[in-house]
Amino acid sequence: MSTSAASVPGQPWHSDHEGKNEAHSSGVSWAAVIAGAFVTAALSLILFALCAGIGFSAISPWDDAGASASRIGVGAIICLILVELISSSVGGYLAGRLRTKWVNIHTHEVYFRDTAHGFLVWAVSLVIVAFLPLAIVGGTSRMSSRSTAGTSAMESGPTAYFVDMLLRPSSPSAEQNDASVHREFEIIFAHALRKGDLPSADQTYLAQVVAAKTGVSEPDAEKRVSDTLAEARESADKARKAVAHTLYWTFLALLIGAFCASFAATIGGKQRDRVIVIQ
Repeated sequence: MSTSAASVPGQPWHSDHEGKNEAHSSGVSWAAVIAGAFVTAALSLILFALCAGIGFSAISPWDDAGASASRIGVGAIICLILVELISSSVGGYLAGRLRTKWVNIHTHEVYFRDTAHGFLVWAVSLVIVAFLPLAIVGGTSRMSSRSTAGTSAMESGPTAYFVDMLLRPSSPSAEQNDASVHREFEIIFAHALRKGDLPSADQTYLAQVVAAKTGVSEPDAEKRVSDTLAEARESADKARKAVAHTLYWTFLALLIGAFCASFAATIGGKQRDRVIVIQ
């Protein structure tokens, strides 16, 4: 009898191959995961470019020409879901086919690992796709902020509204610079939308400036200010709802992508394990 197969008195018996697969190999094939993630990210960018081209071809600057805004929105949602479905499925399948073959592992464990590989492909690709635009935007904003650091901070900072309130003229006139008036109105309206209400002092001042600039009576100017603020609130509320709906559909599309990547990885893993090794 071989000494490797014989038991030593006083010590437990161990097989030559016992625990070798679990002790010396990881359950994650990171090379396959990263390869699938880069493929998913690349396909996502390509398909997004195709969808953007189709969208710009469907719209028109002329009235009653091209697709409506609602159709464009529905098309964008469908494109987003299709992009996630196609790119995640391809990346997950590749990860399943390229991953290391696990021997002496139970079928349920293999299924779980393949599913986890697909999910990791989806997660890594999502980080890659999300990081690239942020890096580009961050680099561009840093370059632009260096040239306009002084003036932009005063114009758009949280104290700009109060600085303008200090410098308001006691009697507005039509000779005021239009650019400064537009900037001042934008700050007042932004402050009113943030606070949810326009103070009476601000409304009176805006009405006086409108009356001086347009020549209408002060009551008509106050009504114009109130109507404009109501339209601005309605526009801001529509924008908020549009962003919320976009995020909901994005969440659903990403969930579909995670499922497709995980499921495709199990299919690719099964195909990988059926490959016959040629001796």
